[in-house]
Amino acid sequence: MSLHSTGVGFRSERGPILISLMLTTGLVAIDSTILATAVPSIVSDLGGFALFPWLFSVYLLAQAVTVPVYAKLADTVGRKPIILLGIALFLLGSVLCAFAWSMPALIAFRAIQGLGAGAVQPMAITIAGDIYTVAERAKTQGYLASVWAVSSVVGPTLGGVFSEFLSWRWIFLVNIPLCLLAGWMLIRHFHEKVEHRSHQVDYAGAILLTLGLTSLILAVLEGGQAWSWSSPQSIIAFAFGALAIGAFLAVERRAPEPILPLWVFSRRLLLTTTGVALGVGAILIGLTSYVPTYLEGALGVSPLISGLALAALTIGWPISASLSGRFYLRIGFRSTVLLGLVFAIVGAVILVIFASTPMLPVVAAACFVIGLGLGLVATPSLIAAQSSVQWNERGVVTGTNMFARSIGSAVGVAIFGAIANAIFASEVNGQRTPALVTQAGTSVFIAVLICAVLTVIAGLAMPHARVEDVEHVASE
Repeated sequence: MSLHSTGVGFRSERGPILISLMLTTGLVAIDSTILATAVPSIVSDLGGFALFPWLFSVYLLAQAVTVPVYAKLADTVGRKPIILLGIALFLLGSVLCAFAWSMPALIAFRAIQGLGAGAVQPMAITIAGDIYTVAERAKTQGYLASVWAVSSVVGPTLGGVFSEFLSWRWIFLVNIPLCLLAGWMLIRHFHEKVEHRSHQVDYAGAILLTLGLTSLILAVLEGGQAWSWSSPQSIIAFAFGALAIGAFLAVERRAPEPILPLWVFSRRLLLTTTGVALGVGAILIGLTSYVPTYLEGALGVSPLISGLALAALTIGWPISASLSGRFYLRIGFRSTVLLGLVFAIVGAVILVIFASTPMLPVVAAACFVIGLGLGLVATPSLIAAQSSVQWNERGVVTGTNMFARSIGSAVGVAIFGAIANAIFASEVNGQRTPALVTQAGTSVFIAVLICAVLTVIAGLAMPHARVEDVEHVASE
């Protein structure tokens, strides 16, 4: 589909489509920001603090393993049916989460939400890549990123209000009208012409990838908790995960239509931007998962206040994302990404330095700086990857980038959760003191800083691709 008409705003012929994409992105964005601030209330009601990292891990895992499948199908049957399927699954998961009776049940229903998110977010970005030119994409991606800014205010505010005055269950019920409105807008305004052809779904690859990642994340989260790191259970979980991933790679080499084509990793630009996406996912989940818990436990602030501090992260992101086009059009994709990583490292260093003496304004300022950095990293690296391929490959490339970000988040939250749980294992009589929370927060922030530094390696390895070069490829 190509709608490269004049104008990027909402009054152009592509305006209603852009609004629809912003609504669908809002489904994932609001849910993420609300849940992060409501974790203490959920744990207080349902129990199972040691299990709470699974609320993020299972969601991200379900999202990650389905993104390649959805992306492959989108390149064959079109974007519209896939994104509508994602909205429907997200709606179902939200309703079930609202009526969860235990932490395990809530975790299971979060997986259903993740299955929907696996289609919603990458399809929204892919559709934007289809209907806008390279020069326009920074602005449109800025619009999509602005949804996170709105969600960063609305989400934590609603999460805090619901947690303090009503019930955390309302954080899932608010998704119902958004899902219905987004689906209606897309059905009415988004029309695409797709040459349908027969396709073979790589079920074997999908199953092996799911088993492998689940086993590895289980090993990381439960190691040192349910069993010791050197126990047979830990060794078996790690070994099975590694064998399943190895088998997945072997299957992908022979599959007629692999869900994760290995040619993606044979191109330097795509390989390095995938590495950058891994780092972005880990950094983002480390902050959104632990900043509210850290502030509430160390300073005793309310969920509403801790949510507003975290909001600084998602306010900084869209500001720099919307301006990133000016940077990469002038200095290139690689330089823009490296500039953003400098901001992210500076913000992470501030968090580490002041973690032992927590101050709300400092945490909010550091999150804002990191958000500015991530906006200059995530958007240009994704646009560079999208713009280097043609339409029939764009879904897979976008899906791979989103897959990498989700894997980074899933593995990151598992590692961060293992770090925090190891520290909380020393609590006395079940008392989680401010000192322990501060210690856990410091360790997590150090891990976030390490992730940012490692992401610089992928950024440095990016080729010096000019916008004109990738745009030429995409237009062929």
